[in-house]
Amino acid sequence: MSNKMWGGRFGDGPDAIMEEINASIGFDQRFAAQDIRGSKAHCAMLAAKGIIAKADADQIEAGLDTIAREIEAGEFSFSRALEDIHMNVESRLAEIVGPAAGRLHTARSRNDQVATDFKLYVRDTIDHLDGQLAALQQAFLGQAEAHADTVMPGFTHLQTAQPVTFGHHCLAYVEMLARDRGRFQDARKRLNECPLGAAALAGTSFPIDRDQTAKALGFDGPTRNSLDSVSDRDFALETLSAASIAAIHLSRFAEEIVVWMSAGFKFVDLPDSLTTGSSIMPQKRNPDAAELVRAKSGRVIAAFSSLSIVMKGLPLAYSKDMQEDKEALFDALDALSLCLAAMTAMAGSLTANKPAMAKAAGAGFSTATDLADWLVRAANLPFRQAHHVTGTLVAEAEAKGIDLHELTLEDMQKVEPAITKDIYSVLSVESSVKSRTSLGGTSPDNVRAEAQRWRKHLNQA
Repeated sequence: MSNKMWGGRFGDGPDAIMEEINASIGFDQRFAAQDIRGSKAHCAMLAAKGIIAKADADQIEAGLDTIAREIEAGEFSFSRALEDIHMNVESRLAEIVGPAAGRLHTARSRNDQVATDFKLYVRDTIDHLDGQLAALQQAFLGQAEAHADTVMPGFTHLQTAQPVTFGHHCLAYVEMLARDRGRFQDARKRLNECPLGAAALAGTSFPIDRDQTAKALGFDGPTRNSLDSVSDRDFALETLSAASIAAIHLSRFAEEIVVWMSAGFKFVDLPDSLTTGSSIMPQKRNPDAAELVRAKSGRVIAAFSSLSIVMKGLPLAYSKDMQEDKEALFDALDALSLCLAAMTAMAGSLTANKPAMAKAAGAGFSTATDLADWLVRAANLPFRQAHHVTGTLVAEAEAKGIDLHELTLEDMQKVEPAITKDIYSVLSVESSVKSRTSLGGTSPDNVRAEAQRWRKHLNQA
């Protein structure tokens, strides 16, 4: 029996092993909605150009609508023998409308069909992810507004560096997520050219109107080179690159939640609904949601690496290797979407332990830079000299087992006679954060103003 998909060229049906490795319907059936949209646009164009009869086009469109309803209702039977979503839809269409179904594939190939479907799917997913990223920005913004004055330690090398506010820390993630949204939007803009009509690789001799199909599918216009149209997967790589960076950002905050919930910090807490217990230790409350966000970032990053490796050695135009472009992307974008939902829940519901944060903010000589800055301003010392004096005073306080503000004025003047009692006005963590008024600084007034700016921007978007 000849293979109906491949026509008369092949006498025998596919071997079981070939069918197993070749079939993609197990994962590309999620393209169903996009495949039907593309087919309806192609059919309308063929009829408008007189390439197929309007009566056939009407039957085809009605049949595609029926298939869409069957899939939506879970009544459609997907067949592995038919390889992919395109042939499954076409086969079912033939059952519904008869010979007219065979006219749908005029002037197109599965190569430009799948490229179009894939772009439509990625574009739809980017729009969904953008909404999720915006919701997470809102969650962080809510925390920033609530904690503009909440003092906490800022870290470098995970060592106490200078006091900051928790609100300022949250606004850092609002900025990161804005860049993530920008990267996805850039990827969306570049992918928004329609491959449909490129056919297998060389275009078609039929008098098609590619501008019509591009417009019908919401693209900015058609792609300009048929070879590139069917062999390009830059849009998938770029989307995965943006997804990888976004996943890294989520993983960084997940790591902070894990650290901050540990006994050594106790900076934040999560509700019971976002933590788990232990099967043997009844006292435990584990930040498993954060840990899983941290772990799933690896799946997203791996998908970008996987597709890069698939594409790096392929000659133009289409190769079957490119069937491997989908599973990893589906998994990665699914994982990112889930992580965004989980992180939005965590960011919106975590509670800050203000006393623990404030206590830690004052430890580790965190106001040493404020002391050095005071020496520059008030004593007119060059910064390098002020830095040396401050380091000497830190060593003195460390040797005595006290903090900087606990050193006596006499102790300080032995190191630098120009120091006066006014020095104590800059050694508190509250004074430190209030003084950081430069653009982008951590002062509470800055945080409130920046939060207000972001709130206005997000509400207008």
